[in-house]
Amino acid sequence: MDGSTNSLDDVSAGSSAEYPDRVSVMEGRLQLQENEITLLKSSLADALRRLRLHDQLIPLLKQQLIAVNPAAARVLNQVFCSDGFSSSRKLSSSSALDGTHHPATSQVGNNIEGENGHYGDNGSLAPMCKAPTYDRATQTELTPLGQDQGLDGVPLALTSDIQSLSLEDALPKGISLTEGSQAKLHRIQGLEEDDEEVEKEKDLSRTSSVEEPIHPTTIRSLQREDLQDPNGSTESLSSARQTPISGSPVPPKDLPPSPRSGPLSTILEGQNKPLVRRNSEKLAKDPQEKTKKRLDKKAASSANLLTRSPSLESRTKDLIASAGSPGSRRGTQGQSIKMFIRGRPITMYVPSNIQNYDDLRMEPPVEKLELDWVYGYRGRDCRANLYLLASGEAVYFIACVVVLYHINNRTQRHYSKHTDCVRCLTIHPDKVRVASGQTAGVDKDGKPLQPYVHIWDSSTLITLQQIGLGTFERGVGSVAFSFADSGAFLCVIDDSNEHMLSVWDCAKGTKHAEVKSTNEAVFTVEFNPNDSTNIITCGKSHVYFWTLSAGSLTKKQGIFGKYKKPKFIQCFVFSLTGDVLTGDSEGNILTWGKSPGDVKTLGKGAKETFQIMRQTRAHDGSVFTLCMLQGGALLSGGGKDRKIIRWSADLAPERECEIPEKFGAVRCIADVDGEELLVGTTRNAILRGTFSDGFVAIVQGHVDEMWGLATHPSQDVFLTCGHDRQVCVWNTEEHKLDWCTTLEEYGLCADFCPNGAVVSVGLSTGRWLVLDLQTKDIVSDYTDGNEQLSVMRYSTDGSFLAVGSHDNFIYIYNVTESGRRYSRYGKCNGHSSFITHLDWSKDGKYIMSNSGDYEILYWDIAGGCKLLRNRYESKDREWASYTCVLGFHVMGVWLEGSDGTDINALCRSHNERMVAVADDFCKVHLFQYPCPKPKAPNHSYEGHGSHVTNVRFTHCDSHVLSMGGKDTCILQWRVKRGGTGDSGGDRLHSSSSTSTSSPEP
Repeated sequence: MDGSTNSLDDVSAGSSAEYPDRVSVMEGRLQLQENEITLLKSSLADALRRLRLHDQLIPLLKQQLIAVNPAAARVLNQVFCSDGFSSSRKLSSSSALDGTHHPATSQVGNNIEGENGHYGDNGSLAPMCKAPTYDRATQTELTPLGQDQGLDGVPLALTSDIQSLSLEDALPKGISLTEGSQAKLHRIQGLEEDDEEVEKEKDLSRTSSVEEPIHPTTIRSLQREDLQDPNGSTESLSSARQTPISGSPVPPKDLPPSPRSGPLSTILEGQNKPLVRRNSEKLAKDPQEKTKKRLDKKAASSANLLTRSPSLESRTKDLIASAGSPGSRRGTQGQSIKMFIRGRPITMYVPSNIQNYDDLRMEPPVEKLELDWVYGYRGRDCRANLYLLASGEAVYFIACVVVLYHINNRTQRHYSKHTDCVRCLTIHPDKVRVASGQTAGVDKDGKPLQPYVHIWDSSTLITLQQIGLGTFERGVGSVAFSFADSGAFLCVIDDSNEHMLSVWDCAKGTKHAEVKSTNEAVFTVEFNPNDSTNIITCGKSHVYFWTLSAGSLTKKQGIFGKYKKPKFIQCFVFSLTGDVLTGDSEGNILTWGKSPGDVKTLGKGAKETFQIMRQTRAHDGSVFTLCMLQGGALLSGGGKDRKIIRWSADLAPERECEIPEKFGAVRCIADVDGEELLVGTTRNAILRGTFSDGFVAIVQGHVDEMWGLATHPSQDVFLTCGHDRQVCVWNTEEHKLDWCTTLEEYGLCADFCPNGAVVSVGLSTGRWLVLDLQTKDIVSDYTDGNEQLSVMRYSTDGSFLAVGSHDNFIYIYNVTESGRRYSRYGKCNGHSSFITHLDWSKDGKYIMSNSGDYEILYWDIAGGCKLLRNRYESKDREWASYTCVLGFHVMGVWLEGSDGTDINALCRSHNERMVAVADDFCKVHLFQYPCPKPKAPNHSYEGHGSHVTNVRFTHCDSHVLSMGGKDTCILQWRVKRGGTGDSGGDRLHSSSSTSTSSPEP
């Protein structure tokens, strides 16, 4: 297409040297534009050639007149002076050669120069008419000079004195041309065949434009649409008056003027044939082939060059003005709907079964969503975020949800009152109440959201207190309850530059004290379990000991003395004796204690200090976590060595074990019963086990951004892939990971073969693999282009596979041997930006595709991967799936002012009643299907802490699966049918597989 590519195209384009395929595409488009210019030039040259032929005709006419009647020759001299025409045409020829536009040369009906060398006289017809112009956009007709003085214009159809003057008009009454004279006129070389070419070219040019980018082909089709009357009937182009040469009847002078008179047509020989424009709904079979034929002739009819709609300029200006406005707008005209995204018009045709688009009523679907399961755990970049409650539930968080997972019953409940990602967590001494803090984040308009801490009841999921709204900056980094006074106070450290430390009254929700802690990173904070006035913080190269007194906080820094100062103090705990044990980035456990003031050195009044009493070598690499057991034993978790070591009360190693490498390093440890442990890892897994029996994963997840999501066609299974190079297959009924494999490159898209035996995965390098679900083996390996793949989609019967790439192509493969053998069938070439989504028709013969510059294209795969230029013909086609974000049936999912990237994915349910939408604002929406009206009502659900990258229905529409980007979270939503209860309105309320909800306070 000859459309200008959007700025999104630059994301995938890169440099021309790095992506030669894109350069070739751009060269092809440039060649098409050059072909258009060549066509216009050849049309102009043809018009000039025909004028020269008419120059040869005038002397012959004069000779015939002189031979028959000398008086008739004088009449012809007054009207058509051969010298005047010759001089004008000579000037026209020079203009065509030097490329300069001369006003006199673009006029066929100029003021005529008489034989005496002066332009016109009172007795000639030429001065009565104003010269017409033939500019491509603004054309004028022959009009009387009196129009400049305010007189009414004379329609072109009434100027028959000039248009329809023939040789017979100049002869006296009763005298006619002889047959021999007519034959001589007919033998003028090139005139007869040119007339036939004019007819063919006019008939050939009557095609409708369906391409969105405005290029010369589209402008021609706009002109043709303008020739159609308001009732939709076609209009004969014969209203453009043509001058007969011989044997043609002269039109009567009282002929009513045409409402859309065009410029002068070329002189045709013989009987005029009416040229009727074809129906605008009918297209030429192959416009490119016809264009090629016209170029091969090296000449085109001057009618194609000169016949332009008078209103073309104003229509083009209106289109450009509307397209340049910001935001997303929609307009209706006839049976098509036009939507604007970032100023680009997108035309969608109304299906035949919709009689009145304006009368459509949009309602939210009767179905609603309820959060059923959360896959994943945030251990990659958070600390101290795994605890065991008195109820036997492990509490942890990911994205915006705090998960309560019963380790024995394998059920989940969810606290989801946070509006952005949860960053920290702690439990009350009663092991029932929980405090969780979140990051700030922004809303959909880019405005910052204020962070806060929620104190809530884990048994009822009711929010008890909201702490610090409007006080904290950026987010909450660490929280801790006091122990000595039964959790009366909560200490909070925010993520501001000064890492403000504040103490809050939990019952009243008021601030008790606040102080700047340090400009360095702070990792954790804790109250002394025996004294609520003592608080300790640690982080980058520091340990601070704080004292709370009379509403103020004072600090003392721990002194490393003769010991090497580590870069990071990662964690700390209080021993039963009251000492502080810290783990650092050097792999050591340091024991801190109070030392009396050094009177000899500092003199009288020296204050006590906190110094290192003992250093114990523990791990190779950092010590990420420490956990104190009830009997006084200590557990430490290593980073680099991935070991868990049990230490006695006097720090003698007792037992150790190593975590499997695939789970990463130890992030935090929670004691279950003194023997059994829960271990959170840096690769977002939670393990359960003992030193003797080892550890198994009870919670697993991705560790980097995810994009690929596919659901099995007949089983409760789905597949995910992402930037962590992992391909994971999950079971929606058992809520567990079935298997996982690691690839050489990261996956971005996937789809199951309809037989359910294999799945194809598209990678970031243009490579794609086919995996066997049973053996996990790679059964096929192919590469298409050198850019990332964005969509994989099998046809309904599994005989074809479509691969959408960022190189703007869709590769089509024949599939045989139950999805294990593939052969290239063809390639769809026509998009001007990278492919984003595609769907197959139910009969498996056609494809609908979207691209990064908001194109909607249709392809005839069975017919050889041809682009269907008439999109109107696809308006009633039924689609096996609907994942394209642009289309008539899903137009209502776009908000007013959308920039084109606000919706990342959508999916229609298999029963064709609902559409689930994943947007860029961390939300999942549920719409009615179809939803072709703007501002369609919907149910909106929160839970993700990052842009939602993909969404899918399971095979039986019982669940919806949504996938976050940076939050590495997979949410499984249960679809609740109408009349089965409420899921909490537009806010996601907590729910569980045991139907426990979390009401608002």
